Amino acid sequence: MAMVDISNKPKRTREATATGTIKLKTKTIQLIREGKIAKGDPLYTAKIAAIMAAKKTSSIIPLCHQLPITMVEIETVMLGESTVKITATVKTKAQTGVEMEALTATATGLLTIWDMVKQYEKDAEGQYPMTAIENIRVVKKVKERPVRRCSSNEPNNKET
Repeated sequence: MAMVDISNKPKRTREATATGTIKLKTKTIQLIREGKIAKGDPLYTAKIAAIMAAKKTSSIIPLCHQLPITMVEIETVMLGESTVKITATVKTKAQTGVEMEALTATATGLLTIWDMVKQYEKDAEGQYPMTAIENIRVVKKVKERPVRRCSSNEPNNKET
């Protein structure tokens, strides 16, 4: 087993966006909208947790490279009466991509929401029949194209 050797790869600007959703009870969504969650605002807290997770990805995913994260943007949106969607976009200038950081941020944000609202989601037996984290996936990946340099045997376009 080994970490992938990226020593000879050039540093390039890279970006990845991941998204996922959490299904909640309609009543829980209403409590979030009204600002009545006992632990505080789960959407705001999820954003902070997601950013922290992106920065710590290499500490929790084995063989994942430690990257110099240059930007993390987290968006939370309530969809309809029972769903919250998180979208995480992560950027770096490095030798490998940031898909794992975007996925980790998304998953952690969703788990944070679950943790903050779990008291409202439990049924009489203490189970979570309605609560579900779903569809965590990478929706966009961007890698800066290398700069093409003219070789010495290509004609230059200077007029003489």
